[in-house]
Amino acid sequence: MDDRERYDDICDALTAWRPDVRRSSVFGMPCLKRSGRVVAGFTRTEGGMVFKLTDPEVHARALSVPGAHLFDPSGRGEQFRHWVVLPVSAADEWESLAYEAVNQDHSLRPAG
Repeated sequence: MDDRERYDDICDALTAWRPDVRRSSVFGMPCLKRSGRVVAGFTRTEGGMVFKLTDPEVHARALSVPGAHLFDPSGRGEQFRHWVVLPVSAADEWESLAYEAVNQDHSLRPAG
């Protein structure tokens, strides 16, 4: 299974499980939204799946995965504080983090 197929399978499972989760796109990036808020996506430019993780422990765990980094969609050093990219080499972690992202509180604003 390639990386996009893995992403699609995760999306299929989450949209079937949660009626408030749907597929969408933002700035051309395929994504998942929960109640209208983007919670995860598939980024070709960053090379993996990206997750909005507002829980500090889960965020730290995601960043500890080899190759993980903060999401910088512009490529100009403007990282999104709550967003973590997990590369294709860490695709085994995508499903669990997608479930975490869907279940977290996304009304929180980044500090600073």
